[in-house]
Amino acid sequence: MSSPRVIIAPSLLASDFSRFGHEAARAHRSGAEWLHLDIMDGHFVPNISFGPQVVKAVRPHFSRVLDVHLMCSKPEILLEPFAKAGADHITVHVELGSQVTPLLWKIRSLGKKVGIAINPPTRISEVKPYLSKVDLVLVMTVNPGFGGQPFIEECVPKIQQVAAWRKQLGLKFRIEVDGGINDATAAECARAGADTFVAGTALFSHRNLGLAVKRMRHVAAIASKESGART
Repeated sequence: MSSPRVIIAPSLLASDFSRFGHEAARAHRSGAEWLHLDIMDGHFVPNISFGPQVVKAVRPHFSRVLDVHLMCSKPEILLEPFAKAGADHITVHVELGSQVTPLLWKIRSLGKKVGIAINPPTRISEVKPYLSKVDLVLVMTVNPGFGGQPFIEECVPKIQQVAAWRKQLGLKFRIEVDGGINDATAAECARAGADTFVAGTALFSHRNLGLAVKRMRHVAAIASKESGART
């Protein structure tokens, strides 16, 4: 199976909160394939970010994929509001345990792409039962809750394991990484098998967002090809 193309997803969490529409338009002009939105409820993670109204507000300014990551204790009450607001992908956490299967089913029933996320302390084996049911696996490379955290190197073997399962099972889900992603760590994750890169500060802090997106996509693509040539 050929390697999936690299996708760059700027994270709105690192943007200027006073100008969400402007920042979403910047991301669109940059050529980024996805715009990533971290939804935090103050319970599942120790922070609060934004809700469906922000997704609705940025939808007209970003015509490509809105990638919504729910870091919430009760995502079941949020699925329909985010779907109606314009989310294209909705990701929930494997740490929710017995809630996961009905959540994945509900997201699919809403006509949205389905994602499963995993936090750094959680064993990667927890995601394996869901691999055939999802469109993407999000491997968190920081402990979620706040932007600007350093990349956790110990998460790289998790990416490698998910990539090995994908190949072994003949599946086509994307492998997304989020947390401390910059050009160097994007390349490291790409070599491990990731193909979708969420980056906040490393992208939105640049005046020329388009150049930053292009550079990250380039270094990740090269690293991915180098890895593929060795396997």
